[in-house]
Amino acid sequence: MKVLMFFHGGSQNRGCEAIVRSSTKLIKEYVKDAKVYLVSGRPKTDEIISELDAIYDGSDCSINKFSYDWLLSSVKVKLFNDESFALGKIHQNIIKHINQADVCLSIGGDNYCYGEQPGWYEINKRVKAQGKKLVLWGCSIGEEDLSERKLEDLKLFDLILARETLTLNVLRSKGLSNVKLCADSAFTLEKEELPLPEGWQEGNTVGINFSPLVWRRNEKSKAAVKSLINHILETTNLTIALTPHVIDDGNNDYEILKSFHEEYKHTGRVLLLPDHLNATQYKGYIARMRFFIGARTHATIAAYSSLVPTMVLGYSVKSKGIAKDIFGEEKLVLGIDEISESKTLIGKFNKLIVEEEEIRQKLEQSIPEINKMSHKAVSYLNNLFALV
Repeated sequence: MKVLMFFHGGSQNRGCEAIVRSSTKLIKEYVKDAKVYLVSGRPKTDEIISELDAIYDGSDCSINKFSYDWLLSSVKVKLFNDESFALGKIHQNIIKHINQADVCLSIGGDNYCYGEQPGWYEINKRVKAQGKKLVLWGCSIGEEDLSERKLEDLKLFDLILARETLTLNVLRSKGLSNVKLCADSAFTLEKEELPLPEGWQEGNTVGINFSPLVWRRNEKSKAAVKSLINHILETTNLTIALTPHVIDDGNNDYEILKSFHEEYKHTGRVLLLPDHLNATQYKGYIARMRFFIGARTHATIAAYSSLVPTMVLGYSVKSKGIAKDIFGEEKLVLGIDEISESKTLIGKFNKLIVEEEEIRQKLEQSIPEINKMSHKAVSYLNNLFALV
């Protein structure tokens, strides 16, 4: 089987890296002689993933003003409201690789949560026009994200793999019959344990991950997180490890966490993990924490899968759905509006401490089953390929 992964923005987002790494390993483990190719918006960032058979540049192409393609696309759009030619030119770096694949995996787990995506719809049409199997791999989609146009696109997929039951139920309620339940492949991600930094307390360190994305959506959230840091320093003897997980320009966890570190490093109890680690190395640190508090979904997945009691600064259906599948409830997941309230944040953290053992026991029960669901995704993929 030749598998082409697309709609990947690059591995500066360690969650995206985690999906590619773990998915590639699962596919090659369960599908005999599988080849996995990645089309990436920033292919240089993905060279750290050695398991891939090839990495291609999938960045957008521009249409030069007053060129033949520009004139033709303008006519088609203005006279016929037809974007297909223009979109085909913009996304030709992806489209030109479709023919080498048996199965095309759209791997952006929450890509469909961000409005209309006509370029993606066009690519999906072209996958099907070439007779290839089309799979939406490990997705999360809320009811508020769906539109008639998006639903029509989702009907094109031969298989939609929802990574939690909230998405599964939403999509099935809309009449989609091509949806199966799995779990995020990153639950199976391996870890690499680097030496612990000076000041780390083994068995008594709490990780904190915070993101510019959450801060932009709720400007008061940064002050609330600082209140939580103050509370931890004043009422516990925990060491705090500030943990970046996305290091994209303009969306860089490290920058905002560095500002926290500058303010609190004098305490000797606040550490800042470096910004150059890969996903397995970050998981290696997260796995040795006593607690974890995170805004990035895949940082929290690294914690959950390592049986670390976790509080989620969630902002979408994926955070809620993943927690619900693990605990049977949306346990210790704070919505975007809640995380600006210092009292709420501190109260949830206190609950995390009080229920530490109970939470860890539940993780010990649930995570093996979640891992099985991650593997189930490849079983569904293999069955689909058997029909090719």
